[in-house]
Amino acid sequence: MRMPMVKYQDGDMVMGRWPGSSLYYEVKVLRFDSESQLYTVIYKDGTELELKEQDIMSTTGFRSRSRSRSPGRRRSRSRSPARSTRRSSSRTSSRTSTVTETAPTARREPKIKDVLEVRLTPVTMTTDSNSNNKHENKEETSATGKVDQSPAPKPEAEPERAQTRYNLRRRKDDGDANAVEAKPQVSEEKEAKPVPAGASTPLDFGGKFGAYFWLLFLPAWVFFVLLQVDQDDPSLMNFPPPLPPLESLWDVQAFGIVVLWMLFQGLLYVLPVGKLSEGMPLRSGERLTYRTNGFFAITVSAVAVAAAVYQGLDLTYIHSHLLQLASAALIVSFLLSVYLYVHSRNVPTEQRALGGNSGNVLYDFFKGRELNPRIKNFDLKFFCEMRPGLIGWCVINLGMALAEMKEQGLETPSPAMILVNLFQLLYVADGLWNEEAILTTMDLMHDGFGFMLAFGDLVWVPFTYTLQAVYLVRHPNPLSPVALALVLTVKLVGFYIFRKSNSEKNAFRRNPADPSLSHLKSIPTATGKSLLVSGWWGVVRHPNYLGDLIMALAWSLPCGFSHLLPWYYMIYFIILLVHRDSRDTSACRRKYGSAWDEYCRTVPYRIIPRVY
Repeated sequence: MRMPMVKYQDGDMVMGRWPGSSLYYEVKVLRFDSESQLYTVIYKDGTELELKEQDIMSTTGFRSRSRSRSPGRRRSRSRSPARSTRRSSSRTSSRTSTVTETAPTARREPKIKDVLEVRLTPVTMTTDSNSNNKHENKEETSATGKVDQSPAPKPEAEPERAQTRYNLRRRKDDGDANAVEAKPQVSEEKEAKPVPAGASTPLDFGGKFGAYFWLLFLPAWVFFVLLQVDQDDPSLMNFPPPLPPLESLWDVQAFGIVVLWMLFQGLLYVLPVGKLSEGMPLRSGERLTYRTNGFFAITVSAVAVAAAVYQGLDLTYIHSHLLQLASAALIVSFLLSVYLYVHSRNVPTEQRALGGNSGNVLYDFFKGRELNPRIKNFDLKFFCEMRPGLIGWCVINLGMALAEMKEQGLETPSPAMILVNLFQLLYVADGLWNEEAILTTMDLMHDGFGFMLAFGDLVWVPFTYTLQAVYLVRHPNPLSPVALALVLTVKLVGFYIFRKSNSEKNAFRRNPADPSLSHLKSIPTATGKSLLVSGWWGVVRHPNYLGDLIMALAWSLPCGFSHLLPWYYMIYFIILLVHRDSRDTSACRRKYGSAWDEYCRTVPYRIIPRVY
């Protein structure tokens, strides 16, 4: 297909009009989007904008035009990029340190034809949303407390406003626009290509080939560890055990149990019990509501399981049919992922996730295209994140405790098994008690719902996070009173750090002006949000990760040091959090520019103080 003729070419130095003013600044053309008919340009202070052709002038034409006009009065009626930032900063400093910087706006009453909606977004945000961006990912938000800014005033003529929209991408500093020249983030070859609609963030997890690998590797790894943990010598250094016969992997009854469990949890989710919580603003400007009754769900589930066991249900079935249950959960997650991909093809662009619209079928299937897939008010992603997998995790652990008693001839589970069950039950119950906090995480706000999350929620979590309990069924590990006290102390310390840091972050994000948070310090950014740099978040950038790692240590210690397999979760979690921190750093540096650099200087350690 032939590319349309464009007036300005990539790399041209031109004069671009600043939103809400009549001031022009020298900018560099980065690329032209043939679909939106907008030029992406970069100012010398690092600000990236999308401008229409009529708001760009050649430097020669601008000089001849500027000699015939007097800019004096215009300058007094509008704001340059530098002045708007300084004015915003001064308003911030006059309040508490937790109030964030507001977006630059013009002081005069807007005329309809001059109204420009300034959208503060990451470099790769699409431009078809009707409000400011409050969309952030889990890695981003885990290290930052941020405040949403009020949407720009809307003129009466909505169609005209939509035609004059600008996208303010990033600001690197508060100085004058002519301070330093910023280099483009992408190569000239890539700049020349139009950006496909909806595909606006770099590919994660190794890109397209990485998606092929993970689609095959992740299910294979789950079955490998489940087969290995049941061996007399469950060493990861051993060759993989031979594949079991088909009947050991598939059972109609096991499939029926998984489906019934999903339906039971779905019923508890839709019951009009618990509060309706409001999610964070989406790219479209709307806020979705969620039924946050997870603690009610786990309580009813516990009563139901206890009643079933009392009536004679043999819960050791879980241990003897663990592979078949895992296979059934894998099939359910795959079928759900197919439905999600097909359903996503008919949703508007603004309802798609920024990272799951590459145009490659397998990558988008893996990463997820639609951000918040729903069946009427039933939010599929929120439901799968917090209900069947997490509560199922606890039920599987209980089945392992009963299986240990049966295998070892015990009247009660061993102290090690009790600790693993209690620690992980506390973790799940705490997450469901504070279920509302997940609405501010990457999974809900940023990631699309595809195979990655569906498999992770329904297979990975319940069948690999339970490895410590599965290991102890056939490999008991006696604990002395001193060891018990030590393990318990480690768990409580980790839980305290995890809960306090998360509570501090979520409270600051939802209401930074809360008087109880007035002691917290933050760094304002040009996006209208602030980076929290005190309290727990002044110690390391991810104190919640630190607490999580300490708790993971407490889960593995009861299994002893004879084999590496029960330490799988600890090892996996370290790799996961380091990778997540890397993605967080890259995304935040693109989004916050020099403010992020200042944040990193203020809080130099990422997860472990004075270590990493």
